[in-house]
Amino acid sequence: MAKIVALANQKGGVGKTTTTINLGASLAELGRRVLVVDADPQGNASSGLGVGGAAAAAGHPTLYQCLLAGADPRAAILPVADLDRLAVLPSSIDLVGAEVELVQAPRRERFLATTLEPLLADYDFILIDCPPSLGLLTINALTAAHSVLIPLQCEYFALEGLGQLVRTIRLVKNSYNSRLHIEGLLLTMYDRRNRLTFQVAKEVKTHFKDQVYRAVIPRNVRLSESPSHGKPAILYARSSPGAQSYLALGKELLNPQNRRQGAAP
Repeated sequence: MAKIVALANQKGGVGKTTTTINLGASLAELGRRVLVVDADPQGNASSGLGVGGAAAAAGHPTLYQCLLAGADPRAAILPVADLDRLAVLPSSIDLVGAEVELVQAPRRERFLATTLEPLLADYDFILIDCPPSLGLLTINALTAAHSVLIPLQCEYFALEGLGQLVRTIRLVKNSYNSRLHIEGLLLTMYDRRNRLTFQVAKEVKTHFKDQVYRAVIPRNVRLSESPSHGKPAILYARSSPGAQSYLALGKELLNPQNRRQGAAP
């Protein structure tokens, strides 16, 4: 049965979608069957994997139709080129309306869990790219997930919203999903030349200890370029520091007992 991991942070620009794309590709490279669920109406995870707006434009079902129109999720899944074990359940701008349509629905927090249930036997990992908010789409993702991976930019403002996110995770755990836990915190946009980076990393490690991944994601041009080519970094620039960092993260996710508290590399 698949392990469902939601990648969540209500702050935008922290590397959440980049992490979803490249962690999914790294796990596929390591031999796991992976499904990326694009739960963000912006659809950046879909386009970053080469299956952007073309899917919706061609009449192909997207996550919106699966959630609210009864479409078969298996019919909506698209393969990712050059990575046999990686697939994506794409998003579209229609998903913006889901927040409004779900408000009055009974058991509104469980729509995504119900959609993903038929897929659990087909994959080893299901990674959900959440929107940069704590609205109903994110609540649905947290209710469906086994755990939450939190990408955290190495800047001061990133710390301010972390407490609110942790409170939301605790609320969902107590109200809807008792199995939910924090998978880990991932430091992104790590710049060893910047003193603030080390201060933020120290602060996070002080509070979250061994929940912080040893792998850190550096600022890297190749990571920024790869989505415009519709490819994860491991296909676009395999030897780049960004691609290798995500490969290290994938290995750490598969072997969490190897995680150790300490200074970031």
